[in-house]
Amino acid sequence: MDYWLANTGDNKEPGINGAVSAKDELHPTIVNTIDVPSFEEAVKKIKAAGGQVIGPKMTVPDVGYMTYCKDTEGNIFGIMQTDPQAK
Repeated sequence: MDYWLANTGDNKEPGINGAVSAKDELHPTIVNTIDVPSFEEAVKKIKAAGGQVIGPKMTVPDVGYMTYCKDTEGNIFGIMQTDPQAK
């Protein structure tokens, strides 16, 4: 089985560590949301790498800004820029 560990950064920062594996009947798809330092820069990088932004930029009041994206293999993921002053 193809399986890759993933660390999201320093353990002192918000985030979650986990793993990525190929989709199959025993491993249902989930949507992970990752914290990014800049929403707009992350969108640019996703598009430049061939990914797509599939949802609008959403404000989560007092939390930040997020959207959903799709990578080049059809996997859905979220990005979020933390901003406690988001309204």
